[in-house]
Amino acid sequence: MTSKPLSVSEVNQYIKRLLSSDWILSNLKVEGEISNFKPHYSGHIYFSLKDEKSKIKCVMFKSYSRNLDLTLKDGDKVIVTGYISIYEKEGNYQLYATNIEKSGIGELYISFEKLKAKLEAQGLFEPANKKELPAFPKKIGVVTSSTGAAVRDIITVIKRRFPIVDILIYPALVQGVYAADSICEGLNYLDSREDIDLIIVGRGGGSIEELFSFNEEKVARTIFALNKPVVSAVGHETDFTIADFVADLRAPTPSAAAEMVTPEREKLLEQLEEKLNKLISAMDSIILNKKSKMDFLYNDLKYYSPLNRVRDIMQQQDNLFKRLILAIKYSQKSKRDKIDKLYKVLGYLNPLHSMERGYGIMMDLDGNVITSIDFLGIDEEFNIMLKDGIIRAKVVNIKKGELSNERN
Repeated sequence: MTSKPLSVSEVNQYIKRLLSSDWILSNLKVEGEISNFKPHYSGHIYFSLKDEKSKIKCVMFKSYSRNLDLTLKDGDKVIVTGYISIYEKEGNYQLYATNIEKSGIGELYISFEKLKAKLEAQGLFEPANKKELPAFPKKIGVVTSSTGAAVRDIITVIKRRFPIVDILIYPALVQGVYAADSICEGLNYLDSREDIDLIIVGRGGGSIEELFSFNEEKVARTIFALNKPVVSAVGHETDFTIADFVADLRAPTPSAAAEMVTPEREKLLEQLEEKLNKLISAMDSIILNKKSKMDFLYNDLKYYSPLNRVRDIMQQQDNLFKRLILAIKYSQKSKRDKIDKLYKVLGYLNPLHSMERGYGIMMDLDGNVITSIDFLGIDEEFNIMLKDGIIRAKVVNIKKGELSNERN
């Protein structure tokens, strides 16, 4: 018997009717551990329920999620009330939740907390053990998947911010049974290279199961034992792993890790320009200070220089010469005054001066001055010099004796 072929939509609709009419699947409770928990901005909640063997996709619409009075996260052990139906567009069946209540802590979360407490007690999280990141790394090693979005984000951000840095990617498994060993191998390899300055280890977001390789003890102890500083960048900002606590720095995302380990080129240029301006200002200040000192020393040197000493001596000589000239002039004037005075005295002693007053000078015929009557005899001739001429006279009488005012 042949039957008319059904369309895909008709098949999905038929399955949906079967599921909704099943008395168990139309109203059931399912216990499991939440993973890949993703609240949507619309208010819907998307997650998976899993146990040790299986997993089922779940959705809780806003009309139900707004009535929840608990906070959910990956690893929570919960009991979900709801019904099984099919999403016709994709042909996927899933659990449509109408209520969620916690039933206990998930196994992965318990394992996480136990290991965290153990390593913390052993000092692996101590701030004193954290290594400082280089301010200007020359080469950065990255342990992550070679095909994920994380490696592209890291490369893009680093090249945008600090294009001169080199990047070495170690392609590692980041989820699955062999992921922890692969991550440890990558970390040890990059740490052994002398040209690597720091290491980024991480991956993009995922469920708690997908991220759990970064919660394994061997990864934590490998990170702690490395000589190079390590930055962890696992999942999203809300995801925390053991690797985050052991690493020297935890970045909320791979992109954030790339930003945190590299200086921004533009800001670096601004800082360099600022430092250059400060250096120029400091140099200007130093030069000005040195110039002031040089000017002072130059003036001081000029004061003590031989040339200045010669100039000073010459100036002193000029001053002494001027003083000497003044002294000579003063002496000349004084001598001239004395000469004038003596000249006046001599003038008074000049016989001519006496002649002006009526006196005369008697001289013999040879021109000798007669100062006594003893030089003449009777009838001897002699000359008398007066102020206006000479008189020839003859001695007619000689009378010796003192002069008197009496007339004979």
